[in-house]
Amino acid sequence: MSTQTVALVDYEDAVKRYDPVLGIEVHVELGTRSKMFDGAPQSFGAEPNSAVTPVSLGLPGALPVVNGKAVEHAVKIGLALNCTIAETCRFARKNYFYPDVPKNFQTSQYDEPIAFDGHLDVELEDGTVFRVDIERAHMEEDAGKNTHVSAGGRSSRIHGAEYSLVDYNRAGIPLVEIVTRPIEGAGERAPEVARAYVSTLRDIFRALGVSEARMERGNVRADVNVSLRPTPTSPLGTRTETKNVNSFRSVERAVRYEISRQAAVLDAGDTVTQETRHWHEDSGSTSPGRVKSDAEDYRYFPEPDLVPLAPPREWVEEIRATLPELPAVRRRRLQAEWGYSDAEMRDLVNAGAGDLVEATVAAGASPAAARKWWMGELARTAKNDGVALEELTVTPQQVAQLAALVDAGRISDKLARQVLEGVLAGEGTPEQVVQARGLEVVSDDGALGTAIDEALAANPDVVEKIRGGKVQAAGAIVGAVMKATRGKADAARVRELLMQRIG
Repeated sequence: MSTQTVALVDYEDAVKRYDPVLGIEVHVELGTRSKMFDGAPQSFGAEPNSAVTPVSLGLPGALPVVNGKAVEHAVKIGLALNCTIAETCRFARKNYFYPDVPKNFQTSQYDEPIAFDGHLDVELEDGTVFRVDIERAHMEEDAGKNTHVSAGGRSSRIHGAEYSLVDYNRAGIPLVEIVTRPIEGAGERAPEVARAYVSTLRDIFRALGVSEARMERGNVRADVNVSLRPTPTSPLGTRTETKNVNSFRSVERAVRYEISRQAAVLDAGDTVTQETRHWHEDSGSTSPGRVKSDAEDYRYFPEPDLVPLAPPREWVEEIRATLPELPAVRRRRLQAEWGYSDAEMRDLVNAGAGDLVEATVAAGASPAAARKWWMGELARTAKNDGVALEELTVTPQQVAQLAALVDAGRISDKLARQVLEGVLAGEGTPEQVVQARGLEVVSDDGALGTAIDEALAANPDVVEKIRGGKVQAAGAIVGAVMKATRGKADAARVRELLMQRIG
């Protein structure tokens, strides 16, 4: 294990003096009903070691059979990433010992992946498009899950743990691993590029329907490789690999941290150790794992229990023809349909509100109203609560109902915020909250007239100002009426009736 501990170099200073190069390996769990090589079910959250078969556990005499749906999902991913789909490919044994690998090897693909030589264009927050070259996308199986337990029964790292528990439910779940070529030329924007790349992949997985792609469940995990070199023309530096980073924010932070840390190591005259590292969300830092193995250390050799795969060309083209509209294309189409500016659409995407706005428009709201509520009041609520927009307890249908109430003049924007507050508190639909809280706009001329007369009687000096030509003074009377009706009066109608009375 590495013992390199140095004070960090300021990030801006580090990227001025060193050129960062990235490499990102993204693992996505495929959403099949069963595992990659056996009939054991995929069952997130099941009782430990209940979703296993002799194949999952690597018991003697148990033979694997390839999951056809997993192969189809892998082909979809490869096509979406502009890859060439192999005419023939095969599985290999990746040999290493760890308790969560019951066979002492992982069935993966090595020199013959199912998809290779692709690329993905990712859009950064300011609209810049950065191309990431894909080396390969290959199929493999997941490992089980180790839980290291320290004193008091707390989960911890293996170092310092009193004992470890192993759950093999995840062992054998089908994965596709997507490996980039060295990502060069990102410079100071390397962390942003890394985040945008993983985010774009997640959106593609969901659009293809190949995975739930829930990062908090580990459906999508990123291993982030970072190295530094003196100039863009220098040879590649020694890389570190930060393992199993499972949020976009953490991907970005891990890259920033490693750039600052490695710059400090190099500044001290040391060499960077090629190793895996652990990401710590709480401290925003990485720590050493193990010295990084190279391919030859795994002693790859062809899996003798599985025949090579030869995806028929006709089948591959059938899959290509059924690919859904991919996220980047969909965004451009929706932007044109909704009339959003480039900046408005970028803000929407960066906030993770695209699907929510689309569903709200489909439920009957105007694009302008849908954007206003999701990017305004609801975005503020999500930020204050520390949750994602999609985690709020309000549906696109309810937001569309809220917009309809405003459009119909039954509630004002100010009252709509109170309605939204009630919906988020679980008080029912917007209509039910309006009724229960008595929030509907007062538009009855009789009730408004009474309130106006009372305000005029209480403010005779204002009346004289209005009659003297100072029409702007009418705002004081309108304000008094709004206060008397607890903000439920139709302000435009109040002004109209007021001017009729004074005139």
